[in-house]
Amino acid sequence: MKIAISTDSGHVSAHFGRCPIFTIVEITDGKVIQSDEIKNPGHHPGYLPQFLSEMDVEHIIAGGMGGRALELFQQYNIQPILGISGKIDEIISQLINGTLKGGESLCLPGQGKGYGLDKTACDHEETDQERI
Repeated sequence: MKIAISTDSGHVSAHFGRCPIFTIVEITDGKVIQSDEIKNPGHHPGYLPQFLSEMDVEHIIAGGMGGRALELFQQYNIQPILGISGKIDEIISQLINGTLKGGESLCLPGQGKGYGLDKTACDHEETDQERI
């Protein structure tokens, strides 16, 4: 299983498309066999789902994303797991142990609209994890 985690300063980023890096983790038989960090190639409409699909990613973990991004990931057979916050290592452990629980997106609809590549953050309330 190959997972992409939107990452910012060692934590899950609140909005997948605005993260500075993606942590790409490959897990086989309950063990991490490879983990790499790659720079976010840019938040262009429709680009990231295709980019991650070409890397054989099966799941994307993030705090949140918009509805259009959800649809595009599903078209590429990538399962989004949203509403996640915390340290990357802890999230990977929860994923391996089967205890990772997704939830509602941390970003509200329309928060990224009209800002293009210059917007670096969502307008959602900052969590304690994001302040670290």
